[in-house]
Amino acid sequence: MNADLALQKPAPSLDLGVVGNAALAALIDREAGICWMCTPRMDGDPVFCGLLDPNGDTNDGVWRFSLTEQAKTEQHYMRNTAILETILTDAEGNQARITDFAPRFKMSGRIFRGFTVVRIVEPLSGTPRLSVSLRPRSSYGENPPETTRGTSHIRYILGDHVLRLTTDAPVEYVLGETPFILDRPLAFVLGPDERLTSSPMDIARHFLGETRHYWLDWVRSLALPADFQDVVIRAAITLKLCSNEETGAIVAALTTSIPEYGASGRTWDYRFCWLRDSYFTVKALNSLNATRTMENYLAYVSNLAAASPDGYMQPLFGLGLERQLDEYVVTGLSGYRNFGPVRRGNAAWTQVQNDGYGSVILAAIQCFFDERLPDMGGETLFRLLERLGEEAEARWDKPDAGLWEYRSRNGVHTHSAVMCWAACDRLSRIAKRLELPGSGERWATSAQRIRSAILERAWNPAKGSFVSVFDGSDLDASLLLMAESGFIAPDDPRFIATVSACENALRFGNQLYRYRTPDDFGAPETAFTACTFWLIDALVRTGRQTEACEIFNDILSHRNHLGLLSEGVHVESGELWGNFPQTYSMVGLINAAMALSRSWEEVL
Repeated sequence: MNADLALQKPAPSLDLGVVGNAALAALIDREAGICWMCTPRMDGDPVFCGLLDPNGDTNDGVWRFSLTEQAKTEQHYMRNTAILETILTDAEGNQARITDFAPRFKMSGRIFRGFTVVRIVEPLSGTPRLSVSLRPRSSYGENPPETTRGTSHIRYILGDHVLRLTTDAPVEYVLGETPFILDRPLAFVLGPDERLTSSPMDIARHFLGETRHYWLDWVRSLALPADFQDVVIRAAITLKLCSNEETGAIVAALTTSIPEYGASGRTWDYRFCWLRDSYFTVKALNSLNATRTMENYLAYVSNLAAASPDGYMQPLFGLGLERQLDEYVVTGLSGYRNFGPVRRGNAAWTQVQNDGYGSVILAAIQCFFDERLPDMGGETLFRLLERLGEEAEARWDKPDAGLWEYRSRNGVHTHSAVMCWAACDRLSRIAKRLELPGSGERWATSAQRIRSAILERAWNPAKGSFVSVFDGSDLDASLLLMAESGFIAPDDPRFIATVSACENALRFGNQLYRYRTPDDFGAPETAFTACTFWLIDALVRTGRQTEACEIFNDILSHRNHLGLLSEGVHVESGELWGNFPQTYSMVGLINAAMALSRSWEEVL
């Protein structure tokens, strides 16, 4: 294998790692190639876009290190951190290690999270010959950058955005992608167009030590289950990396347009903040004692609510509170494995999805009851949330697109109605906590009225189960959440029957489809991993612990080599598909592990 062949881009897969710092996130493939990273935010222009451009030139849209005659790679996270290590080995056994991270640590009373990627490359054995290929793009793959060079830096001009690489490697070799002997550690710092205050290696080593210390401390503060700790730690760190700490927003995934499967046409942009997905993320992190994400998110939704005088909330927003997220097909990228189209923006922002009101209030409720928090919720926040409750009161029996975001049909979805009930129910509980009896009675009355109607209209006597839409007959996996939300007791015969009906209609082996009725794109071909976790939750609640454990262990086997999950699993091949990493799926890992773990008393 010659040097040029060693630089060839491997076929795209979701065997990817994530590094980030709650401001920046980058996806790195098994061969140490950064193949996805957006600037200046997680929902911005992908300057590294090779994940969606398999037809492009050898390494366009990728930042890769390769050894001449490279033979194999190994990859792992530094224990309990978001620091990724990749070991490259050539045909003669020479080895190099790449350490990748984004700096995050406490400094001067705040968290430093610069928009910077740091890569340290060092020889491990022998005399490896290294090639560096750094080829960012702009305008969603359309344009290569202009470059200027200095003694120890290269500036990449990407439209109105400039990135500067500062390195102690020979700049000439980096620009020319020329193989050279790696005889000492080298540092590569890519970030804003600013001069470093010290040498690249000094900065890199300092950032590495401080960042490792930060993550070890963060993990040490988590309230972990006795079992599955490595699973929960990796999932929790990944969820943290999907948050934009500056604004408090949480993205549903870091990518756009990874198809749900093959040429299905189901290619969506998930780099935005869905109220629904964010609630699940906040709840999972709260269960681990990582409440800071909730506090940041509440600031985000408070700004959203304050900007909506009538209380109406669309289902998703941009990371900077943007409301208009128009959907476009981009032509500069061919798509993951050539399966397009590649989209930016998501037209779901125009949909009515009535479950969002309950999602926001459920995400907020802990702040009214958790005495550990420095700033607990008070009447001001409660009155803000009441405006959302008023929308839930008005909309619970109105048609919407539902949580599956149907694009061509609406209905009165049971899940949306249940979440509107939850909004009123939780407002009643909060009012009682705040000693506001009038408000408490008002919201309790509304909750009871909505609940009674749901029990009547969402129950199908002929099928002997709850159904997806009022007075309908189809099933979908969201019905499994009825007990989790507190709407119905898990030992209620109606819920037990619904769980059984969902298994009969939606279960394929140990995987669960979200629904089977054809939609705008036909019948779904992949199981939706979050739904499989909802099944696990329902099985545990209904006393079927052994079956739940079997399903959980099967899901664990489908994670990639670093313990991460995408949106779905193809039920026949077992391959990961859909946007990555999916917060829904990583939340499911945490919830299932917490539910299935033995107690500490049983272990110790």
